[in-house]
Amino acid sequence: MRHEEGGFSSGAILLSFVLGGIVGAGIAMLLTPQSGPETRRRMREFVDDVRDKTTDYVSHAKERISTTVEKGKEFFDEKKSAIATAFEAGKEAFEKEVSKQQQ
Repeated sequence: MRHEEGGFSSGAILLSFVLGGIVGAGIAMLLTPQSGPETRRRMREFVDDVRDKTTDYVSHAKERISTTVEKGKEFFDEKKSAIATAFEAGKEAFEKEVSKQQQ
């Protein structure tokens, strides 16, 4: 991830807020006056919801990373080909100049 002036990337800041919200919601559920079975049921639902959201987030992040890596490979292959062509052209020009100098 690219670092901004503050030293943290926007993704890291967003993840911090999400995790803070999750922890805060969990604490709020524990401190609300409810029966034990009701609290356990709500905690289970909450944990299942967080698990689903985390799985979706990770899946989306993997897709974005794969797409970015593929684009990077394509870009590298294009530039590598252009650099090789330019290098060969420069080499040929150099060899022509050397042969002209020798004659």
